Amino acid sequence: MKVQFADSFGKSLKRLIWHQSRTYKVYEFFRYGIPRFFKNLWYFRKELYEFRPWDYTYNLKMFGKTLNVTADSVEKYGLEIDETRLKKVEKMRRVVELINRITDGSYIELAEQEIGELPRRGFPEFAECVDKPGYYELVDNDTAEEKELRRKIYKRSDEIEEETWNEMFEILKGQDYTTFNKDTDWNKQFNGSGLRNWWD
Repeated sequence: MKVQFADSFGKSLKRLIWHQSRTYKVYEFFRYGIPRFFKNLWYFRKELYEFRPWDYTYNLKMFGKTLNVTADSVEKYGLEIDETRLKKVEKMRRVVELINRITDGSYIELAEQEIGELPRRGFPEFAECVDKPGYYELVDNDTAEEKELRRKIYKRSDEIEEETWNEMFEILKGQDYTTFNKDTDWNKQFNGSGLRNWWD
């Protein structure tokens, strides 16, 4: 059996060797690395400015911003077939929505949309404590119906928070491919989830 190489093979091999040389690494640093650094610095300027090391929400905001960039890139320039590529983009955007919900803490507003608005209070009323003279306590003027509505809204907001975290982690984890039907097209069973799949 005769093995032949096309002319392009030699050129590709030379390019690979060139890309591993120290000279190219220095060239790459100045030509691509530094401009990319400043581009990223500009793109993530808000998240970098706001970042604080004591709260996970800043980590989530940074992650959400990076997912937006990845989703835009995969959507506009992705080489993968639309059937799976667009599913990935949809799941990335959903995770960004969930991250925004977590960082905004909008669970009570979402619960109010489902159940009804929380009763609004006027200026708080205080009364002197009977058992501790000189101390004051907040007077509870809510009716039984208002207390029940508050209880339902707060309970539902806790449920929404739990559902949000669970959904986000399920999307990031991805599907169990061992459960896929071998007789059905893989692309039709794939739903776009799984952080490990989000590349192009």
